[in-house]
Amino acid sequence: MARIAGVNIPTNKRVEIALTYIHGIGRTNAKKICEKVNIPPERRVNELSDAEVIQIREVIDRDYLVEGDLRREVAMNKKRLMDLGCYRGLRHRRNLPVRGQRTHTNARTRKGKAKPIAGKRK
Repeated sequence: MARIAGVNIPTNKRVEIALTYIHGIGRTNAKKICEKVNIPPERRVNELSDAEVIQIREVIDRDYLVEGDLRREVAMNKKRLMDLGCYRGLRHRRNLPVRGQRTHTNARTRKGKAKPIAGKRK
């Protein structure tokens, strides 16, 4: 099992798909990494040599913000908005949608399970 950026990536999947198991790398970035290292995307992870795995690891470390560092940066961005007291920060603080979605009927994912209100029945 190959270990890249602190994540065990699955060995029986294609390299392009297996790289997406790393937080911060999606399909597009995975394709770009495969191109930089000159690995055909249809190759499987268990077919990679140790040198190729090391090359992938180096490219990711050099060019991409992944896993813990990315999570830390996103958390710091949210904290900065909350400390400023701007609208987006207030929405983060109240656990409501940040990007202008309606909350009257939807937004259950963000707001959580519906809480019954006393006397609301008709």
